[in-house]
Amino acid sequence: MTDAVKYLEDMNVGDHAAFGHYPVTREEVIGFASKFDPQAFHLDDAAAAKTYFGRLSASGWHTCAMTMRMMVENLTVGGHAGLGSPGVDQIRWLKPVYPGDTLRVETVVTEVRPSRSKPDIGSVHSDITVFNQNDEPVMTMKSIGLVRRRPA
Repeated sequence: MTDAVKYLEDMNVGDHAAFGHYPVTREEVIGFASKFDPQAFHLDDAAAAKTYFGRLSASGWHTCAMTMRMMVENLTVGGHAGLGSPGVDQIRWLKPVYPGDTLRVETVVTEVRPSRSKPDIGSVHSDITVFNQNDEPVMTMKSIGLVRRRPA
């Protein structure tokens, strides 16, 4: 990414980015789960050992939050004309995320579309894959972002 702000016109189908380095800690897994997803396999070692996960695992929603953190940090490197998101079309949790894992993100732009009703913005659709330290995909997401168009 360059030091210039990235507008809708700077984005193309097929653009690929790889970024992020997020160490998953036990304290954060338990803290997030305690507040937002208090299921036993996110909170207690003994309970988690009796489940499919086999040990304490991060909430899928926590994985989304860690991914968002890496995405925002990546967007602020050179500047970005992002305006948030109207949502995601799909999220899939493919493998458990465990304390001790380190996550990273890869994105591929699948669609760039100027808005028909708001000429100063557009949308960018991306396929997002989150990997653990073993390069195993742990989550995929189809994301939609709103982005400003380059000022005239």
